Amino acid sequence: MTRIIVVTSGKGGVGKTTTSAAFATGLALQGYKTAVIDFDVGLRNLDLIMGCERRVVYDFVNVIHNEASLNQALIRDKRIDNLFILPASQTRDKEALTIEGVKNVINELSESFDYVVCDSPAGIEHGAYMAMYFADEAIVVTNPEISSVRDSDRILGLLASKTKRVIEHRTPVKEYLLLTRYSPERVKNGEMLSIEDIQEILSIPIIGVIPESQSVLTASNQGIPVIINKNSRAGLAYNDCIGRFLGEDIDLRFVDTKKNGILSKLFRGR
Repeated sequence: MTRIIVVTSGKGGVGKTTTSAAFATGLALQGYKTAVIDFDVGLRNLDLIMGCERRVVYDFVNVIHNEASLNQALIRDKRIDNLFILPASQTRDKEALTIEGVKNVINELSESFDYVVCDSPAGIEHGAYMAMYFADEAIVVTNPEISSVRDSDRILGLLASKTKRVIEHRTPVKEYLLLTRYSPERVKNGEMLSIEDIQEILSIPIIGVIPESQSVLTASNQGIPVIINKNSRAGLAYNDCIGRFLGEDIDLRFVDTKKNGILSKLFRGR
């Protein structure tokens, strides 16, 4: 049975699209046929991070408005055969998305895909509502600072009240917390909220902690999902997230401050 995953947040710039790309890629690398949809109509960043921007001919809105078939709009990833991208439109606004249109696309994808990852725009407006409406599971992405956490709490309220599962009195959307740009050193210095602080506020299980890393920006600029980079701490952390999502018991990494001994000096910068 196809599972619909929304990657969402209340605040922009927290790494949501990076997470959507990494999560979809990670599931595909585990052998699952996966599609990732860009719901951020008008901006369209997912195809850049996935490295397929020059291959976009038709988009999500074209399919919704019967201007192209789903098969015409889906882009197969160049690196992974069972990974597909459905890009957003840059020339329409988010009102072009309709419940019926999104439902038709989701239903068609469900005929042949194991997972559908929905990359939500930030905030609580129309596009975000469309992205979360059909979700079975939600990855709530937040940074370790109070405004980001507060906005994520608002998203949790919407997931608990405005999704199809809630309206139909079914089991609620399963929620996971993903913490990005985490720095144990800055937490220790009182510059960031700790993992414990954030979990106390949001009260949902944590699926992963992604450390601050230059490799995220480098990967985005190269059009390569960071999870593919096995030499990157962020890539390894995203890979751990996939394992936890699929039921593996994996300890959190990169959440403790570095020790200033000889070994840490030898391995600094790796």
